Amino acid sequence: MDDPVAATLREDPTMAALVDRHGPLDVAPADDEFGRLCTSIVNQQLSTASANAIRERFVAELDGDVTPERVLAADESALREAGLSATKVEYLRNAAAAFRDGDGEFTRAGLAGVSDEAVVDRLTEIRGVGAWTARMYLIFALGREDVLPLGDLAVRKGIERAYNDGEELSRAEMREIGEAWRPYRSYGTRYIWAEYES
Repeated sequence: MDDPVAATLREDPTMAALVDRHGPLDVAPADDEFGRLCTSIVNQQLSTASANAIRERFVAELDGDVTPERVLAADESALREAGLSATKVEYLRNAAAAFRDGDGEFTRAGLAGVSDEAVVDRLTEIRGVGAWTARMYLIFALGREDVLPLGDLAVRKGIERAYNDGEELSRAEMREIGEAWRPYRSYGTRYIWAEYES
C-alpha cells in the first residue's frame, strides 16, 4: 500500500486502527478480467464459503482455464452439478458472449479513461451483471481505487460494526463516513471487509 493511501486512510482514527490491525491491503487489477467477472457472478448472493467451493468446482470443470469460449462450450448439466443454478449458468454465458463479442471493450485497456459510473452502466447492460457485480469488477478486475460498494451487505454491516457499535446507519451516513477515505475508498472498503470477516 502506497504512503499516500495509508496517510489518507489514517486521517480517520477508526480506519487507522483497522490499517494497524490488518496490515497492508492492496487494490490491484486482476490478470484476467473475464475470470474475475465470473468469480463475482458465482459469488452473487452466496456466503464466502459456499461461493469458494462452487467456484473451485466451476474452474475445475473448465480445466482451470476460464475463457469465454470454454464457458460457452461447457456442458450445462456439468456446470449445474458444480453447484451453479440454471440462472447463474445463463448469467455466466451472457458475460462470456459479451466478452467474446466485445472486441476488448470490457478489458482494462478497453475501459481506460472511462468513468467508474460509465463502466457500471456498460457492464449492467449484460443480463446477470447488476450494480453489485459491476462494482466488484471495478475494484477486483480493473483495480479502481475509489469505489464504495454500499450494495454489498458485508460492507454495510462492517461499517456499522466499525463506526456505530453495530447499530444501523443509513446509506447517506455510510457515504459520509467513506468521504474521509477519498480518493482511496476501495482500500477503505477492503479494510472494512477484512474487519467484518475477522
